[in-house]
Amino acid sequence: MHARPLLLCGALCMAAATVQGQGNPAFGTTARAGVFFESYSFGSGLAFDRISEFTIPVTLTQRVGSRLTVDLGTAYTRASVRETNGHTIDHAGPIDTDVRATVGVIPDRLIFTLVTTLPTGATAVPDTTLPLFGATATDLLGFTTPGFGSGGGVSAGFASAFKMSGDWAVGTGASYRYGASYTPVQGGGTLTPGGEVRARFGIEGPFGGGRYFRGAFVYTTSGGNDLGGGRHSVIGDRALAYAAVSVPFGRSNLALYGWEMRRLRARNFDAPGAVSVPRGNVLALGARLERPVSPQLTVVPLLEFRHELTGPTDRMELLGYLVRTGADLRYRLTERATAVVQAQLAFGSLRDDQQNVSIVGPRLGVLIEWTR
Repeated sequence: MHARPLLLCGALCMAAATVQGQGNPAFGTTARAGVFFESYSFGSGLAFDRISEFTIPVTLTQRVGSRLTVDLGTAYTRASVRETNGHTIDHAGPIDTDVRATVGVIPDRLIFTLVTTLPTGATAVPDTTLPLFGATATDLLGFTTPGFGSGGGVSAGFASAFKMSGDWAVGTGASYRYGASYTPVQGGGTLTPGGEVRARFGIEGPFGGGRYFRGAFVYTTSGGNDLGGGRHSVIGDRALAYAAVSVPFGRSNLALYGWEMRRLRARNFDAPGAVSVPRGNVLALGARLERPVSPQLTVVPLLEFRHELTGPTDRMELLGYLVRTGADLRYRLTERATAVVQAQLAFGSLRDDQQNVSIVGPRLGVLIEWTR
């Protein structure tokens, strides 16, 4: 499950919250731009000893009246893998661009979303860069930019929400994505992505003492990707569950969250010509403490644990674990502009060929958001 450009500066969005936000009739613009650097060093035992990525994400949101919001998101990235023999594999350039239109069909009740992915990123790359593309795509490391390009595509979907008793709300949504054909490797064949269907369910609301709960469940199923020559890659259905609780903590606010993504075995993994993506399971647990220091400055220390299993058989094996800690500093520059400075350190271990390989590395970033 890869993050799209529009999600680089945000978190998981529930359908309920999305729909409820459509009732604001104001026109307005929000722009975000930043610089992020992350790098991981590995102990002995792998074919490479360092992976680094530098990303400049840019997003723009324009509200047009009470029913229409248009978003644009893209990024420039530079990534590299250093092999143990000193050779470096590099890639640099823009990624795909998402243009999203969200229309309030029934204000505060039903929205329609259309996303067009423009193929501004990398396609037909040299086969020598494939190790880099695979290394940055792992959910365990959670790179800001896990993918660099595709043939583009179109997604369309609906989301609805309604209030329950008290201040609780429930949201549901469904979408379909069509991906255009493209040539991923120079000199190789054409890849035609299979269609993808995604269903969402979310619930949120207060439960006493200033505490607040958010939860969501997302289920995704995809058709096989046609690789040409009678070959096709298949991936199992994916189920993702997310929950977060916000609790007052003195002058601060403590947020505890967790999510788990499970990738099932593909239904037709043993069909002739099938290239099956292994089963997988990613679990993340974390905490963030928002502490105001002044009217302009908020310090947000954080801690997250991430754990991944994978394997082609019924019994999955440990791929690795990662612990990430650090802090975000949010500073209000003006009434319209806010800056976020991010400094984190991750450490953990990968399991490879019956041995443990250490991981350590920083994530540093600066993000500026401006609204009017």
